[in-house]
Amino acid sequence: MTEQLKTDPKATPVLPDAQTVTSVRHYTDRLFAFRCTRPRSLRFRSGEFVMIGLMGETGKPLLRAYSIASPAWDEELEFYSIKVPDGPLTSRLQHIQPGEQIILRPKPVGTLVLDALLPGKRLWMLATGTGIAPFASLLRDPETWEKYAQVIVMHTCRDVAELRYGADLVEELPEDPLIGELVAGKLSYYPTTTREDSPRRGRITDNLQSGKVFTDLGIPPLDPAQDRVMVCGSLEFNRDIQKILDAAGLNEGANSEPAQYVVEKAFVG
Repeated sequence: MTEQLKTDPKATPVLPDAQTVTSVRHYTDRLFAFRCTRPRSLRFRSGEFVMIGLMGETGKPLLRAYSIASPAWDEELEFYSIKVPDGPLTSRLQHIQPGEQIILRPKPVGTLVLDALLPGKRLWMLATGTGIAPFASLLRDPETWEKYAQVIVMHTCRDVAELRYGADLVEELPEDPLIGELVAGKLSYYPTTTREDSPRRGRITDNLQSGKVFTDLGIPPLDPAQDRVMVCGSLEFNRDIQKILDAAGLNEGANSEPAQYVVEKAFVG
C-alpha cells in the first residue's frame, strides 16, 4: 500500500527560496515522491533539475540536485527521491509532511532536454531507480510525442515494488487529457528487475547488448540515423551505457551541440 498526504497548496512560504509541500506519497521503505508549490518566476524545460533541500543544523541550506519529475506546464513541482537512512539530506527529507517547507533554488539546468538531441524517429529513455524522474517530466510533455514516432522507456530496479512509480506514470499516460491522443500507439514500456523474479529480468545494459529488448519489442538495433537516447542512472550505469551507445555509432550531445544521446551527469544513485 502507498501512503498519500495532502494539504492546502496556498500556504505562504516564510523562508528565503522556500516552497510549501502539498502532498507526499511513500512507495516503499526506500522510495517516496512529493509535490510542492511552484515559484511564479520558475521557467524550465522538461527534463531539467534544480537544487532543493532543507535548512541545516548550522543554519545554512543543505541542498542537492533533484530532477523535476513534473512537466513544464504543471502548476506544482514534483520530485521523486530515494531514502538514505544516514544521508545528510534524505534522512530528513523522507519525513517531510504536507504544509512544511523545502528550500528550492529556481535556477534549472541539465542535459536531459529535447533541445540537446538531433531530430530522430525513436527516443529511448534509459533509467535505473529514481533516474526515472526526469523522464516522468518528459513523458508528460506534448513536445516529446510531437517530435518522435516512438518512445521506449527502459526502467530497471531491484524489485517490482520499486518499479511502481514509473509503472503508474506509464499506465496513466493514455488517459491524460493533454497528451493521451498523442501517446496512442507510440509508447513501449520495458521494466525489468535485477533481484526479484518478474516477467522481465536483467540489467538494461545486458538486455541491450544481448539484443533481447530489440527482439521482445520488435525494434531494430540502435541506428545513429534513427535512434536518440537519454540516460539517467548511477555513474557506473551511465558509463556502461555510454560505451554501448558509442559502439553503436551514436555521439553524445549537449545543449550547445545536439547529437544522438545525452546523459544526466548530475544524477547519482
